[in-house]
Amino acid sequence: MYDALGDVSLDLFRAFEAAARHRSFTAAAVELGTTQPAVSQQIKRLEEQLGTRLFDRIYRGIELTEAGASLFEHVQAGLQSIDAGLNAISAQHQHEVLQVATDFAFAAYWLMPRLHRFHEANPDVDVSLVTSERSHNMLRTDIDVAVLFGDGRFKQGESHWLFSEEVFPVCSPLLLKERTAPLPAHALQELPLLHLRGENSGHWFDWNGVFRTLGIATPPAPGQLRFDNYTLLIQAAIGGQGVAIGWRHLVDNLLAQGLLCRPITETAMSSFGYYVVLPQRKRRSALIQQFVDWLMTEQASSAESLTGLALPSIAV
Repeated sequence: MYDALGDVSLDLFRAFEAAARHRSFTAAAVELGTTQPAVSQQIKRLEEQLGTRLFDRIYRGIELTEAGASLFEHVQAGLQSIDAGLNAISAQHQHEVLQVATDFAFAAYWLMPRLHRFHEANPDVDVSLVTSERSHNMLRTDIDVAVLFGDGRFKQGESHWLFSEEVFPVCSPLLLKERTAPLPAHALQELPLLHLRGENSGHWFDWNGVFRTLGIATPPAPGQLRFDNYTLLIQAAIGGQGVAIGWRHLVDNLLAQGLLCRPITETAMSSFGYYVVLPQRKRRSALIQQFVDWLMTEQASSAESLTGLALPSIAV
């Protein structure tokens, strides 16, 4: 098969095609990243193997012979076909990158433990996480999907409820020492409390709100440790430095591993929660919807289902 090719190297055809297209050995050498004498030698070797002259050397240049012009037409078409085939193969194996924005806590405690399942189902899609504690910075033009905390009303995006805010106190089992959980709610007054501060914390339950919900009349102690990052606050709780307000969906894995426990059984709920927010553009809509569907499936298949009614989707 392909007997006419014999032992002719593809490199010789590439040199010939470039020289014929440019009508110059020098220009061909520049394109191929080699030297003019090297191209000239390759053309000479090709002519010897084919037993025919392909170029006429003229003053200040070269011209294709009749045989050269005929060969050029077929070689150029062949190389273009090979290049198209290689590009098609490369495109099949090229990974798409999905830009997903959220806060540190959601990324660390909810998304990362589950993300391997998305990659297993979608091996050609890479997820690039963009984390920030400022939700207004997360709907940039390069973001495909955002998972944001709030009331569902986000500018420049369509939001879909993921799960509501359900919180309860959590701490390291070591912090309870000789005490046996569950404790009565008022026992929180005797334990060190870890506080979250920062510009976004106004939307979150703070200890004042938790105490009111639990019917504890005494205001919470100010506490010696305050954080503007929920991830650091939870790490401090794991380290036995105090009691944190635990988000049900963010601390479930830590409770299952025994790194945290619930000192009391009571739970507080609010209308705030996490929403999947889609920026207002249609680029790669199928891929984006694929990721959103996966998020919703993961939420629905949580070990424990949320009680109460789902909040409606809100288009802003």
